[in-house]
Amino acid sequence: MSVPAAFVGVMLIWASTPLAVQWSGQEAGFLFGVTARMALAAVVIGLVLLPLKVRLPWHRRARLVYLASGVGSYVAMLAVYWGAQRIPSGWISVLFGLTPLATGLMSSLWLAERGALGGTRLLGIATALAGLVVMFGEAVTLGGQQLAGVVAMLVAVLAHSASGVWIKRHNRRLPALAVTAGGLYVVAPLLLFTWFLSGQGWPQQLGVLTISTIVYLGVVATVLGFALYYFVLIRLGPLRVSLITLVTPVAALLLGHFINGEPLNMAVWLGAGLVLAGLICFEWVGLRRLFQSRRYTSGTESVQPSAE
Repeated sequence: MSVPAAFVGVMLIWASTPLAVQWSGQEAGFLFGVTARMALAAVVIGLVLLPLKVRLPWHRRARLVYLASGVGSYVAMLAVYWGAQRIPSGWISVLFGLTPLATGLMSSLWLAERGALGGTRLLGIATALAGLVVMFGEAVTLGGQQLAGVVAMLVAVLAHSASGVWIKRHNRRLPALAVTAGGLYVVAPLLLFTWFLSGQGWPQQLGVLTISTIVYLGVVATVLGFALYYFVLIRLGPLRVSLITLVTPVAALLLGHFINGEPLNMAVWLGAGLVLAGLICFEWVGLRRLFQSRRYTSGTESVQPSAE
């Protein structure tokens, strides 16, 4: 597969996942939706690992990484699926745009990455928080359920970011598929146990939309999505991959509006715009270096060098 095709694939999967999450929990309940998704993903990735002969390391650091991935996914997924039933699907992607900012803050505290909080990054955090205030204001206008949904998404962002920092702290070059599988083998039993304790039981009726979205989320969004993401990450690097997060919130908002009839007013656009602007400021130094490197390695610049 070509890198551009994989890049577009990741972008489309990330943009469509929030709407699929919302649809998968409407009929059978959010807990069944997330449990079925992650259980299916755990089975599928096991079938993928067999022919590839990828073995999961079980030393202490590997177990810590799997635990971090699984527990972080457990908290984040429960919060996302619960909150997705209370806010427009497009908001999910916008709020998850705060993940790099939360990760940067946690990295500076837990990993002693002091360079993670420079001047432009602090400006980015302030701008994104302003966007969050706008989103909170719009949620209050819509009602208490929407406000609770926004809070749930912020909990998911914090859990996801903490999990990522924990993995970075303990990971020692474990294969990406091993990390993904190990995390799924932790989160799937946790969700199955939670679903069992809830006493909800098997849904009496599942429509085509619910079944198809659960299959899409379990196979495409989780297994294929991770595989494409790591494929692009290895070949392009984290900086180029971070550009996807600048596109998917807008795409998710538009999908929610045109497919699901979700309202789009100036407050939503303003809040989303401030969050994205904050993300650009937060990643500004790296993005500037990226575009400068493309500039000086392009064919145009090799023929006609810059006056600088």
